[in-house]
Amino acid sequence: MTQFQDKANLIWEVADLLRGDYKQSDYGKVILPMTVLRRLDCVLQPTKAKVFAFLPKVETLADSAKDVTLNKIAGQKFHNRSQFDFAKLVADPNHIAANLRNYINGYSASAREIIDYFKFDDQIDRMDDPKADILFQVVKRFSEIDLSGMDSMQMGYIFEDLIRRFAEQSNETAGEHFTPREVIKLMVNVLFSEDRQTLTQKGIIKTLYDPACGTGGMLSIADRHLLDFNPDAKLEVFGQEINPESYAICKSDMLIKGQNPSNIKFGNTFTVDGLEGEAFDYMLSNPPFGVDWKKAEKTIKQEAEKCGYAGRFGAGLPRINDGSLLFLQHMISKMKPAEDGGSRIGIVFNGSPLFTGQAGGGESNIRQWIIENDWLEAIIALPDQLFYNTGISTYIWILTNDKSPQRRGKVQLINATGAKDEELIAAGQRDFNRFWEKMSRSLGNKRKQIPENGETKGIGLITKLYGDFVEGEFVKIVPNEFFGYWRVTVEQPLRDAIGKVIKTKGKPKPDTSLRDYENIPFLREDADGGLVPQTIEEYFEREVLPHVPDAWVDEGKTKTGYEINFTKYFYEFKPLRSLAEIRADILALEQSSIELEHQVLA
Repeated sequence: MTQFQDKANLIWEVADLLRGDYKQSDYGKVILPMTVLRRLDCVLQPTKAKVFAFLPKVETLADSAKDVTLNKIAGQKFHNRSQFDFAKLVADPNHIAANLRNYINGYSASAREIIDYFKFDDQIDRMDDPKADILFQVVKRFSEIDLSGMDSMQMGYIFEDLIRRFAEQSNETAGEHFTPREVIKLMVNVLFSEDRQTLTQKGIIKTLYDPACGTGGMLSIADRHLLDFNPDAKLEVFGQEINPESYAICKSDMLIKGQNPSNIKFGNTFTVDGLEGEAFDYMLSNPPFGVDWKKAEKTIKQEAEKCGYAGRFGAGLPRINDGSLLFLQHMISKMKPAEDGGSRIGIVFNGSPLFTGQAGGGESNIRQWIIENDWLEAIIALPDQLFYNTGISTYIWILTNDKSPQRRGKVQLINATGAKDEELIAAGQRDFNRFWEKMSRSLGNKRKQIPENGETKGIGLITKLYGDFVEGEFVKIVPNEFFGYWRVTVEQPLRDAIGKVIKTKGKPKPDTSLRDYENIPFLREDADGGLVPQTIEEYFEREVLPHVPDAWVDEGKTKTGYEINFTKYFYEFKPLRSLAEIRADILALEQSSIELEHQVLA
């Protein structure tokens, strides 16, 4: 562990050469691709001469065949057929830019594509410009960092550490590409929790997919977690990313760790599914919050209309300004059948997908489809101020099409916001509770973090609450029907000037000015506080007719809706302070002011 941290520190120090010529937020555009190049250079060094000597024998082959052959000679999934390596690059400082380009172009297609997506050629020009003149210095410093002794996992740790540091340097945009590591660890813990027995099997192979994989944090941490839990397990990771730089970083991480970088696809997941027809054991994602899908609108609507439930978006389409639930539908389409072991999904949302949209609308229909199919297993409310680019509250949704018997027909709600931890607040620990702690230094909007150790707080506590599946102060367990309701239209009769009801075909004509609406829950509380089913008729007779005896429900307009009002479920009424308490506080403040005034004037 110390070795990988030492190497990461050495690489980080190279960024000092960029000071003045680059903004801190742009350091990663140089350091990350250079780290990739140096690592590949070190890995290929033992076979570099063999590959170069074998070149004449493959001259007549097509490029793809050349790559396959030379990869075998190199003993890797990539090779370099340029005459240059880092040692030869620094031996010719006067031609550093041209030689570096020759070296990069000598890589096999899979590795060269990664560097292309970094747009590193632009950085070569920028560093080689006489105004900066730092290209040779940067290459030389990297040539002095030996990365040959690192195994794939240690190198992955180095790369993750650098990604985190650069994301924190650029905290105003970090949230677009970077999920706080403690959030990912929590999601992975919960996602694997129900399968712990299966995951202990020797030689077990599982697959994991992230449709908005960013720099690959979800994939990397899940891979590490499973290996820590079972060194004989293998997690094959897959992903897709729309941002070129993030895509390059993710593929680099996969290549460095010995994963298959071709499993990571580039492009818009909604318009071009890079892994069409594939299904996965696990899926994790933190899609962008509140990002519109207008650019993909035509393609998405065509698929929804043409394919229906056989496609990805058959359950409904959300509002154009928030594609969150499109990501979730896409992931659900990649679940394995329950008879084959099913799939488990973890996804981070803001509050909008919980309740936005009326009955019969896209969001409500999607929620209805998910809940009525019994796929929603749990929702975990996280603290606010947890992410880099937003201070809003966030929620982890856990879904599966293979629930354990005790969870079938139910949804677990976990309130991990820490807002009502009265025991600790009373003890004066206002900056810390069982779920989060205040950071010593803010990073953009991120002012809180979830501690990772123990079962009495943070990640350990939340994972335990989830696994125990017992109601308590922070946990509620409710039947699926709890979230359903009927949206009914309540009519009252139109009357003439003397108050007589106006009828049409023997029936009262509705007065549109008196039209009203009621949301009638599928379930109601009985006298003992339990939940029991109710009908529209029962609710109407109990709640409406005593106040409006001549009202009726227009049954033709009734719609079914589903919403998850998380805050309401954990709301606890606190009575207002008495007038005597308020008066005592005012008098105490007045007395304090008088005493302070006397001290000043004395």
